Amino acid sequence: MDEVFRALADPSRRRLLDDLNARNGQTLRELCAGLDMARQSVSKHLAVLEAADLVTTAWRGREKLHFLNAAPINAIAERWIDRYDRGRARALDDLTRALEATVPSTENPVFVYATYIATTPERLWEALTAPAFTRRYWGGTELHSDWAVGSPVLWQDLGSEPKDLGQLVLEADPPRRLSYSWHGFQPQHAEFFGWTPEEFAERSAERRSKVTFEIEPHGDAAVRLTVTHDDFDPGSVMHRAISGQLPPSGGWPELLADLKTLLETGDLMSGVGART
Repeated sequence: MDEVFRALADPSRRRLLDDLNARNGQTLRELCAGLDMARQSVSKHLAVLEAADLVTTAWRGREKLHFLNAAPINAIAERWIDRYDRGRARALDDLTRALEATVPSTENPVFVYATYIATTPERLWEALTAPAFTRRYWGGTELHSDWAVGSPVLWQDLGSEPKDLGQLVLEADPPRRLSYSWHGFQPQHAEFFGWTPEEFAERSAERRSKVTFEIEPHGDAAVRLTVTHDDFDPGSVMHRAISGQLPPSGGWPELLADLKTLLETGDLMSGVGART
């Protein structure tokens, strides 16, 4: 955590994070345009933020995109905010977001999240694909597939039969890379979020997105997991849900924190909750 606090100590680096929080997935040129700073200086600040894992990057063609990575901030919250106080902290954060809300971006949003887990690539791959594993951190939901490209990914909730929600395996390179298409909103989501029939109809018409998991060895006893969820409609509600911006769902940040805890300790902190 020392690197995180050192990175956050500089106001220019905090400004860069604010810019990415306002619009994620920017190029170096775009970030420079928002700061009265030389390109070389911005590059150096970004390198510090990347070293602290506060920023992660992905390539889109020849462009290098920069994304705000919430994992280190979540780790700080896990350390100093008691789990029973998190609900109140999130409520205050939601109020702040509502008071500071601006016009949403019309661009297609992207969610990128990177975290380090003390496990092996093979064990992490098993955690992402084995029903007995997913049940423990997906709130009781099992994912069923043979994980061959083109195969369906079936969801099985507690006490029900596996359901085909239209998800397909897009890439599978064990234990390095896995990608599959994402489901649309289901009737249980409307009940969970308290939507009217009209709101549900509008949001269930969003186009399908996709999620990609990249697993890289890190040192002798850990792996870096990068989750990229993209291909959303502009202003997508599903993007807000999976990124944890649509309470009470914690989205990928909460789910991945549970996955990390499960693999490193064999137990979960947050217990069973609803998953998007």
